[in-house]
Amino acid sequence: MRQSSKRPAVGLLIYFAVAFGLGVYFTFAAVQGDYGLFRRAEIQAETVELRAQLDRLNMRVAEMENLTRRLSDTFLDIDLLDQQARDVLGLLRSDEIVIR
Repeated sequence: MRQSSKRPAVGLLIYFAVAFGLGVYFTFAAVQGDYGLFRRAEIQAETVELRAQLDRLNMRVAEMENLTRRLSDTFLDIDLLDQQARDVLGLLRSDEIVIR
Protein backbone atom coordinates (compact mmCIF):
# COMPACT_ATOMS: atom_id res chain seq x y z
CA MET A 1 0.00 0.00 0.00
CA ARG A 2 1.13 3.42 -0.89
CA GLN A 3 1.15 6.09 1.71
CA SER A 4 -0.50 9.36 0.65
CA SER A 5 1.44 12.50 1.41
CA LYS A 6 0.01 15.97 1.61
CA ARG A 7 3.14 17.60 0.17
CA PRO A 8 3.03 18.68 -3.46
CA ALA A 9 5.53 17.18 -5.80
CA VAL A 10 8.96 18.79 -6.02
CA GLY A 11 8.61 19.24 -9.78
CA LEU A 12 5.47 21.30 -9.30
CA LEU A 13 7.24 23.56 -6.81
CA ILE A 14 10.14 24.06 -9.21
CA TYR A 15 7.72 24.83 -12.04
CA PHE A 16 5.94 27.52 -10.00
CA ALA A 17 9.24 28.95 -8.72
CA VAL A 18 10.56 29.30 -12.29
CA ALA A 19 7.27 30.79 -13.49
CA PHE A 20 7.25 33.26 -10.59
CA GLY A 21 10.90 34.19 -11.22
CA LEU A 22 10.23 34.81 -14.91
CA GLY A 23 7.18 36.89 -14.06
CA VAL A 24 9.21 39.03 -11.65
CA TYR A 25 12.01 39.42 -14.19
CA PHE A 26 9.73 40.51 -17.04
CA THR A 27 7.78 42.85 -14.78
CA PHE A 28 11.03 44.48 -13.65
CA ALA A 29 12.24 44.76 -17.26
CA ALA A 30 8.94 46.31 -18.35
CA VAL A 31 9.21 48.98 -15.67
CA GLN A 32 12.94 49.62 -15.23
CA GLY A 33 14.60 48.23 -18.36
CA ASP A 34 16.11 50.04 -21.33
CA TYR A 35 12.71 50.13 -23.03
CA GLY A 36 10.64 50.27 -19.83
CA LEU A 37 8.11 52.74 -18.55
CA PHE A 38 10.58 54.85 -16.57
CA ARG A 39 12.91 55.20 -19.57
CA ARG A 40 9.96 56.19 -21.74
CA ALA A 41 9.01 58.92 -19.25
CA GLU A 42 12.62 60.17 -19.26
CA ILE A 43 12.66 60.30 -23.05
CA GLN A 44 9.36 62.20 -23.16
CA ALA A 45 10.62 64.77 -20.64
CA GLU A 46 13.84 65.16 -22.60
CA THR A 47 11.83 65.59 -25.80
CA VAL A 48 9.81 68.43 -24.26
CA GLU A 49 13.00 70.11 -23.04
CA LEU A 50 14.74 69.75 -26.40
CA ARG A 51 11.71 71.11 -28.29
CA ALA A 52 11.66 74.17 -26.03
CA GLN A 53 15.38 74.64 -26.67
CA LEU A 54 14.77 74.28 -30.42
CA ASP A 55 12.04 76.93 -30.27
CA ARG A 56 14.38 79.32 -28.45
CA LEU A 57 17.11 78.71 -31.01
CA ASN A 58 14.70 79.21 -33.91
CA MET A 59 13.61 82.54 -32.42
CA ARG A 60 17.26 83.54 -32.02
CA VAL A 61 18.01 82.59 -35.64
CA ALA A 62 15.00 84.58 -36.88
CA GLU A 63 16.19 87.58 -34.85
CA MET A 64 19.70 87.31 -36.28
CA GLU A 65 18.34 86.93 -39.83
CA ASN A 66 16.25 90.07 -39.31
CA LEU A 67 19.26 92.03 -38.08
CA THR A 68 21.38 90.75 -40.95
CA ARG A 69 18.74 91.71 -43.48
CA ARG A 70 18.39 95.17 -41.92
CA LEU A 71 22.13 95.77 -42.25
CA SER A 72 22.45 94.36 -45.79
CA ASP A 73 23.31 96.37 -48.91
CA THR A 74 19.76 96.14 -50.27
CA PHE A 75 18.05 97.32 -47.07
CA LEU A 76 19.80 99.65 -44.64
CA ASP A 77 18.21 100.58 -41.33
CA ILE A 78 19.91 103.78 -40.21
CA ASP A 79 18.74 103.44 -36.60
CA LEU A 80 20.14 99.91 -36.36
CA LEU A 81 23.39 101.02 -37.98
CA ASP A 82 23.67 103.87 -35.45
CA GLN A 83 23.00 101.47 -32.56
CA GLN A 84 25.61 98.99 -33.80
CA ALA A 85 28.19 101.75 -34.28
CA ARG A 86 27.59 102.89 -30.70
CA ASP A 87 27.61 99.40 -29.17
CA VAL A 88 30.43 97.78 -31.13
CA LEU A 89 32.69 100.70 -32.01
CA GLY A 90 31.90 103.02 -29.12
CA LEU A 91 31.16 105.94 -31.44
CA LEU A 92 29.40 109.11 -30.31
CA ARG A 93 28.00 112.14 -32.08
CA SER A 94 29.76 115.43 -31.54
CA ASP A 95 26.84 116.87 -29.53
CA GLU A 96 26.70 113.98 -27.02
CA ILE A 97 28.28 113.78 -23.58
CA VAL A 98 29.36 110.50 -21.95
CA ILE A 99 28.67 110.07 -18.24
CA ARG A 100 30.27 107.15 -16.45
